Amino acid sequence: MHSMLSTRLTMTGVHSASAFVFALVCYCVVTSTEAQSPTPAPTPCALRSNTSCAECLQNVTCLWCSPTKQCIDYPVRNILPPSSVCPLNDARWGLCWVNFQILIITMSVVGGALIIALLVCCCCCCKCERIGNKKEDAKVERQNRARKSRQKAKRTEMQLRHDEIRQKYGH
Repeated sequence: MHSMLSTRLTMTGVHSASAFVFALVCYCVVTSTEAQSPTPAPTPCALRSNTSCAECLQNVTCLWCSPTKQCIDYPVRNILPPSSVCPLNDARWGLCWVNFQILIITMSVVGGALIIALLVCCCCCCKCERIGNKKEDAKVERQNRARKSRQKAKRTEMQLRHDEIRQKYGH
């Protein structure tokens, strides 16, 4: 049991150390590429109004509103753009063919599915570990019973020998 626990702890440490090294390498690569290629200042979003969705969304800080054909700065103070700026069903950000309403629903479903999958995995792991412990406990219990029965047989045999010696010498 102790060796299994120490193996799990060691493996967890190895995985977290590997993840840390991977994240550090990725950060260095991204930082070095950003330092090497200076990007020109993007065109303000308002100047891209009355153009096309694709042209507006070339700048990641822009939000395209389909019915009004306006390209506006994404309202960063709000997580979602308020309906006074543009209704969610008509707002486009990142990709022209994805509206915010579908994006929110899709991300909610995917996030919920991931949380449920994580909980199921945790429950399965705990259950499997408990089953493993039950099997190990049963094995130890069988060994203890076998040892006790052997000890009892030896004790009985010794008692018989002692009784024979007592009868032989009259005690």
